[in-house]
Amino acid sequence: MKLSLRWLAPFLLFCGAARTQSMPAAPQQVIVDTDIGDDLDDAYALGLLLQSPSIQLLGVTADWGDTKLRARMLDRFLAETGHAEIPVFIGPEKTSLGMASFTQRAWAERGPSRPHGDAIGFIIDTAKQHPGEVTLIALGPMTNLAAALKRDPESFHKLRRIVMMGGSVRRGYGEPSFLPPVNRPSAEYNIKMDIASAQAVFKSGVPIAMMPLDSTQIMMDETKRSLIFAAGTPLTDVLASLTAEWFANQYWPVPTAFDAVAALYAIDPASCPVTPLRIEVNADGFTREVAGKPNADVCLSNDPDRFFQSALPLWLREIPAKR
Repeated sequence: MKLSLRWLAPFLLFCGAARTQSMPAAPQQVIVDTDIGDDLDDAYALGLLLQSPSIQLLGVTADWGDTKLRARMLDRFLAETGHAEIPVFIGPEKTSLGMASFTQRAWAERGPSRPHGDAIGFIIDTAKQHPGEVTLIALGPMTNLAAALKRDPESFHKLRRIVMMGGSVRRGYGEPSFLPPVNRPSAEYNIKMDIASAQAVFKSGVPIAMMPLDSTQIMMDETKRSLIFAAGTPLTDVLASLTAEWFANQYWPVPTAFDAVAALYAIDPASCPVTPLRIEVNADGFTREVAGKPNADVCLSNDPDRFFQSALPLWLREIPAKR
């Protein structure tokens, strides 16, 4: 039986109207601050943001350690995934405390070598140009954020919010979400590397959405990785190469989603429900839950199935090449 378009058209119009009502009026304006190249999660997080139609990525700032090499890696990542127009900026270089290594160094060193602007100035100028509209997604130590806050507090406070991966409230490293918490939080890497900067940002008054270890220890198992790599898109090919290099340069058997949870939360807040808490960063780099007025919305638990149901379609999405 042949279905007449006369009957199908109203249904399609209805679906289109429903889709329009559910979509945001305009893409969310975003800056990503990242220490890409050490662990693998930054690359997967950036991939989600590039693939989401609800995100307008205004620029990426390289944070912590060898920021010049991180910028080269970002340039190559953006070019090979069809986003060479997105600008990259460099934050101040900081010496790592020996807790991380640049596992994707060889891939990064094959990126273009060219000048980059100042990350701190970019954050300030962008917040000033788009007051109350910019989400800053922090995927590394908060060095660049605190520097922007110190240089121009008024402009920094024009940020709409900060979405961050970092800290540990009720669960520490190695505590999977399907087990009851044992109340042994850890001094999480992004906070521990630059405690003073984290303290300044949490005291700043800018709205914070915090994705700590409690909700970000989701394993990127072999089945999920194989599904992603088999897609053969520019993004999944890049992720496959970076994953292979990561495996060759570290000894952990399965990558962890960490930063990708924060990226997905920025796209879809329902992916990681939050609880308002007062978070205090102590002198040892622990993020303690204390009494008082909340200064962060904290995701304390996560459903891995829900995460992958939302994340996989974005990673696998094939975007037509720009003409």
